[in-house]
Amino acid sequence: MTTALRLPSPRRRHGSRPCPAAARAAVLGAALGVACLPAAAAEPAGGADAVEPPRDPGYRLVWSDEFDRDGAPDPAAWRFEQGFVRNHELQWYQPDNARCEDGLLVIEARREKVANPEHREGSPNWRRSRAEAGYTSASLTTAGKVDWTYGRFEIRARFPALPGLWPAIWTTGRGRWPHGGEIDIMEYYDHGILANYCWAGPRGRSKWDSSFHKLEKFDPTDGEKWGEEFHLWVMEWEPEEIRIFLDGVLLNTLDMDRAVNEDGPAINPFTRPQAMRLNMAIGGDRGGDPSKTAFPQRYEIDYVRVYQKEAPGGADKPPSEATRDAP
Repeated sequence: MTTALRLPSPRRRHGSRPCPAAARAAVLGAALGVACLPAAAAEPAGGADAVEPPRDPGYRLVWSDEFDRDGAPDPAAWRFEQGFVRNHELQWYQPDNARCEDGLLVIEARREKVANPEHREGSPNWRRSRAEAGYTSASLTTAGKVDWTYGRFEIRARFPALPGLWPAIWTTGRGRWPHGGEIDIMEYYDHGILANYCWAGPRGRSKWDSSFHKLEKFDPTDGEKWGEEFHLWVMEWEPEEIRIFLDGVLLNTLDMDRAVNEDGPAINPFTRPQAMRLNMAIGGDRGGDPSKTAFPQRYEIDYVRVYQKEAPGGADKPPSEATRDAP
């Protein structure tokens, strides 16, 4: 069983992982309902800072990516979104803007022009009406690789608090949106931190439980030094409720009884698997004006770790609780 994890320092871990394919092994272990990491790897090597909020001793590590291997992100764990995707954002998503470097996943937002191969003059579709993008960035997801039902998710990351940047840590369920559910563990825009839950409302419209917190609540410099330090986001997802924390501060709680789709089958999407997403958007419906922000800008993720509890009686969770090669 796990105990309170000691957080590694941001550039700490070269040589600390006992298995060079640990993320792949953990994915397989989650699918089989067992931990494929050796006992010594059940907790990654630690630093000086204790996890907040403290982790229930019943949780054990079932999947992680420590981003220790320089180069492209592990294709067994992640896939990329491509092009113009959502929210009228300004960036063109492409794999070239993401890399593992010095023990970090780096998503780099750039001001550069990229031709849109899907451009159609006069198209009513905004993704086709633009001849080019003025910015590029990256968006990664585990969808189609691995997803989970319930557990504790820990993500340590940092990013600059600047106009026009819209970084996020979020999850989505299988099937169409919003019926599959969405959990925004972190969004940043309008100089604040958001933690949100979304499911299907009447006529299939999105229904939100949102929480907005001004950045000054977490950073006395009101953003000037925010990006210099790493911060820890934690989601505790249980059958009764979901809780999202930033550096130990509770941001938003969802009573699971409330999250029932009001369009189509009356199901709670948060009783079903969710996949992880990491991205840095630019501009769009919420991100703001990036024109006065200097580029490139880096969104750095130190690690993503997923913990789950054993089922009653000591039996492992069934494979459906952490599924590999999800559709």
